[in-house]
Amino acid sequence: MCTNSVQGKTWCVAQSQATESKLQQVLDYLCGQLDCKEIQPGGSCFNPNTVRNHASYAIDLNFQINGVCDISYATPAVTDPSFGTCVYP
Repeated sequence: MCTNSVQGKTWCVAQSQATESKLQQVLDYLCGQLDCKEIQPGGSCFNPNTVRNHASYAIDLNFQINGVCDISYATPAVTDPSFGTCVYP
């Protein structure tokens, strides 16, 4: 997962048991409210191109901006969930 910030020591990501349909709803809602350009084609966090990874990006972006981590579909993480090159937008 590509993350939004390394400054904070807490992230918020999609729960492993959250359904893909729920995560798609969350993704659609959050990206209607926030700038999700990094998970659009060509964006630095587009790959892996999965609903779960894109939703985790949007969930964490919302957490970093608004301080909201809705535990009905998300969970706080105290370890950096980044992978690959850990490139932060």
